[in-house]
Amino acid sequence: MAEREQWGTQLGFILATIGSAVGIGNIWRFPYVAGENGGGSFLLIYLVCVVLIGLPLVIAELAVGRTARLDTVSAFPALAPHSPLRHAGWAAAIAGTVILSFYSVIAGWTFRYFYSAISGGLWEAGGSDYAGYFSGFSERVMEPMLWQTGAVLFAGLVVARGIEHGIERLNRLMMPVLAGIMIGLALHGLFRPDGAAGLTYMFALDPAAFSDPGVYVAALGQAFFSIGIGMAIFVTYGSYMRADTPVLKSAVYIVIGDSLFAVLAGVAIFPAVFAHGLNPSSGPELAFVVLPGVFEEIYGGTLLAPAFFFLLAAAALTSMISVLEVSVAVCMDRFGLSRAYATLSMVAVVLVVGLIPGLSFSLLKEVRLAGGGLFEVFDFVASSLLLPLSGILVSLFVGWSLYRRDAVSFAGLEGALGGVWIWLLRIVVPVMIFVVLINTLVGE
Repeated sequence: MAEREQWGTQLGFILATIGSAVGIGNIWRFPYVAGENGGGSFLLIYLVCVVLIGLPLVIAELAVGRTARLDTVSAFPALAPHSPLRHAGWAAAIAGTVILSFYSVIAGWTFRYFYSAISGGLWEAGGSDYAGYFSGFSERVMEPMLWQTGAVLFAGLVVARGIEHGIERLNRLMMPVLAGIMIGLALHGLFRPDGAAGLTYMFALDPAAFSDPGVYVAALGQAFFSIGIGMAIFVTYGSYMRADTPVLKSAVYIVIGDSLFAVLAGVAIFPAVFAHGLNPSSGPELAFVVLPGVFEEIYGGTLLAPAFFFLLAAAALTSMISVLEVSVAVCMDRFGLSRAYATLSMVAVVLVVGLIPGLSFSLLKEVRLAGGGLFEVFDFVASSLLLPLSGILVSLFVGWSLYRRDAVSFAGLEGALGGVWIWLLRIVVPVMIFVVLINTLVGE
């Protein structure tokens, strides 16, 4: 077997893992979920969920990956070959492939809107009817599929170049750019003379929200979705870690970086939304229908819009790359394929499977399952079922299948900190995720 690839530098690894976590879930999903659940109170509960659920699971995944130095399917049985949970990696690998198939649809939209914002086509065709502009584009057959295919091929080209020369190099370039754009957009929102209501809404605490179970469920679900837990990204990226790279410090950097992007997205978006009398809980349409109208009206909006959609597209790309690498690593380790063939194979799989959600807005628009379109079905199965299931399996595997001293040693934790981490994984994490899972199923 060829020697396993490694990250070139610790900084490159940190930027790549933050890039994997920072995606559309932060920039697009966080503002509207916060808007639907009370703003500041939701933000506080969300941050608590990140600390109690997100951080322990990121530590667990990184520890498994760094110790086993194998793909997600092979890593768990390598550490505990007789555990009934040794096949936990399969749920994550399947979830990642399903997610990538419909996530690439949204990525294609962001690429298309970035191009339209730069070329001016967005302003010419949209006018005041951005809902019509969006539906007119998404309901076509070929054009959305071409943008979707382009996004997948772009991600495949980066993954095919390997860890150090592909994924790490791109993230070392992109993440500082994304951070700069996000900070610039946030500062623009922060200093808007008419946007104070948006900041108040985002950071003011509503006591009534703390007694609403739905806010807790939404906050935990957002923390899970945003960080990227359950797709084995951190197991896979952890398998390329150098032995001297600290797990705890890396995990802390990841969740802080991810959370900062989410908060900055809210600071950038809420003031503009409030200033124009719009609803902050506009749902996914916030990015593709509401905000273009805002950008058209504000000073410098035609310059801010390309920056925003570039941010969305680049964040989508870095997340797609990380999810694709999970399945590529499985193909290389389990089936002995070269990186090039493994990447080509998985790109083909994603493109074929992605035809279903990709066409769910056009040719397959009338096909309904359980009351929803095919895109919503893919989203629900992967995000609401497979990801929580994977998170539960990982927490139980590390918490119970591994000897406590081994798990703590793998994670590089000592003393009371290691004990708290283990019991969070054994009890708190799986119980809280299970509550969200049951709530989701009952709600459906």
